[in-house]
Amino acid sequence: MGELKVIENDLVPVYETDQGEKVVYGTELYAVLGVRTPYRTWVDRRLEECDSTENEDYTSVQICTVAGGTPRKEHIIKLDTAKEMAMLERNEIGKRVRKYFIDVEKRYKQVAIDRRTLSPQMQMFYAIADEQAKMELEQKRQAKQLDRIEKKQDAIAETFSDTTNEEDFKAWVNRRIGKIAESSKYTNGASRSARYQNARAESYERLNQKRPCRLTQRVAYAKEMALQNGATKTAANSINNLTIIAADKDLRPIYETVVKEMMIFYCVSEDWAIAQ
Repeated sequence: MGELKVIENDLVPVYETDQGEKVVYGTELYAVLGVRTPYRTWVDRRLEECDSTENEDYTSVQICTVAGGTPRKEHIIKLDTAKEMAMLERNEIGKRVRKYFIDVEKRYKQVAIDRRTLSPQMQMFYAIADEQAKMELEQKRQAKQLDRIEKKQDAIAETFSDTTNEEDFKAWVNRRIGKIAESSKYTNGASRSARYQNARAESYERLNQKRPCRLTQRVAYAKEMALQNGATKTAANSINNLTIIAADKDLRPIYETVVKEMMIFYCVSEDWAIAQ
């Protein structure tokens, strides 16, 4: 496909060939979509599902990542095919990527000029403009990367914030469980509500693995004691696993560690930075 130059880099880098064709790299599309299937398996399946034809809809190339290293197979995919591949993910990020590709097409949908037919002066003018555009895109990419790093640092700082106060601890846990459920890496549940419940259940299971604590029995006993001590039924029913954990000075720090481990495992801080 000849030399490629980046023309858009807001979500997925979009390149233009020397023939004016808009294309993307398969591995870059794959990374943004957050696919968990191995790249080779995913790309082969998606290209087949799109009824794409090699050397028409995409091109396979070998890229050496390091000098003397084993070449890595890469795919240069035309934008129409990339749109279909994003749509086939059937999730929110897939929809965002497809819409982004459509917007790129609209911006560049104009008659391509064969610059080889222009005068030397005009060819030089376009070459200078291209270099300026590349510089601006690179500056924009660097600024976005710096902003993402700063937001990620803020997210990590919040994750490991102080939770000495019992009510602060409960609020901290609820926010963290909510963010885990919203993470693109957490897929246990069809709806956000289901993912939230499953994430919370997983946190209690992880806690029990670290320190067997019979939470169900302790909650039942606490509710019974609350009623015997004159608490209303509503107040007694509000007692739950987190109530028991928050009141237990030995159990609470272990559970806090569990939640932090889940935040790291599901890359929640990274997702926050990307979503901003």
